[in-house]
Amino acid sequence: MSFSKYRFRELILFVGFAVIFAEIALLVTSGRVSVLDKYLIGIVQSVEMPFLTSLAKFLSLVGSSKVAIGFSVFLMVIMFLLLKHRMELILFLWVGIGSHALNTALKHTFQRERPNFHRIIEEAGYSFPSGHSMAAFSLYGIITYVLWRHLRSRLARILLITGAIIMTIGIGWSRIYLGVHYPSDVIGGYTASCAWLMLSIALYGMYREQRKARSFSRQSAT
Repeated sequence: MSFSKYRFRELILFVGFAVIFAEIALLVTSGRVSVLDKYLIGIVQSVEMPFLTSLAKFLSLVGSSKVAIGFSVFLMVIMFLLLKHRMELILFLWVGIGSHALNTALKHTFQRERPNFHRIIEEAGYSFPSGHSMAAFSLYGIITYVLWRHLRSRLARILLITGAIIMTIGIGWSRIYLGVHYPSDVIGGYTASCAWLMLSIALYGMYREQRKARSFSRQSAT
């Protein structure tokens, strides 16, 4: 399959997830998902116990902006020393900064208040979409994309994907369990972040293809 077909697939996924996010946002703004949200929060919080509370607080901390930024800087240094691919590091940085900016813009656009019926912790700011969920999906999604091609072992790739899925879902679950986000906030965060990730990867791929084409043209000319 050619690179152009891969780019087409990524753009289709971008459009698809953007449409899904728009549908979720419509349900949120119309209030048609509030009953389901409260029902799902009740299910998640029905198993409340000290161990799960500690786990949720830990995962929520891991998904916070400060920890995510620190972890991202650490990974960028490691990847540069091991892989020495500057363009992939720029993509990594682009996805992270863009996801944060997009989340801030969306929160101020929808201005949804956080749940207030059973909060285990206190959290300021608007609720939709979940910033922790967007940051987790962007961070672990781009880590998977960057490292996938450099891992030759099938086991290593399986562990990479499994770890990314567990962390992303775990951080989203923690926000619902702690009572600071509705499930629709988390799902909306995932879809918005996935749309952004697919668009970023598509643009990055287009840039690489054009760069290779220019390089090939110059070599042919000489």
